[in-house]
Amino acid sequence: MFGLFKKSADMPTAATALPGRSKPIETAATHHVNGQPLKPPFPAGTEQAMFGLGCFWGAERMFWKLPGVTVTAVGYTAGMTPNPTYEEVCSRRTGHNEVVFVAFDPKKISYRRLLQAFWEGHDPTQGMRQGNDIGTQYRSGVYVYSDAQRKEAAETKAAYEKSLKITGFGDVTTEIIDAPEFYYAEAYHQQYLAKNPRGYCGLGGTGVCLAS
Repeated sequence: MFGLFKKSADMPTAATALPGRSKPIETAATHHVNGQPLKPPFPAGTEQAMFGLGCFWGAERMFWKLPGVTVTAVGYTAGMTPNPTYEEVCSRRTGHNEVVFVAFDPKKISYRRLLQAFWEGHDPTQGMRQGNDIGTQYRSGVYVYSDAQRKEAAETKAAYEKSLKITGFGDVTTEIIDAPEFYYAEAYHQQYLAKNPRGYCGLGGTGVCLAS
């Protein structure tokens, strides 16, 4: 989050990517806010979503506040290094994006409502960055679990891009792809702003944003 490494916006190649490891890194067992298990199995009828919109600390808090969201977790996806650590992701040599995994009850909240929060929660026109956070792990992404999710993601992307261009923004750079494997981030990252309410938020590059 804080520029500890060279601010490269280039994706690594298979030859330059870090090797990673065969076993997952340790993470928290339960959600710090609601006490729900972070990992499946989830209650019957639960659906899944995954979004990348910059620093995952602030992004996760935005989603866990939505009624109908069962659990949220932060982690890494869409890269080449298996089971990466935060430091490895920050080295820009894994190709991963910082993302929020969302388990939700579709009877209480729609996927389209989650997409609305996603699009309105960041600037999706910035490429490999979000405000002052620069690098491949801060890119905008929607990682879909079904054809229905892909359709809604594409429809809403087109609608928001049209609105943004009217107000002078450029093309939307959000990637929409099938959900790759999700790697849970370390325990201290999970629900970070619940544990550190004055911590760095980063949504839209705004830095510190206090809990409401």
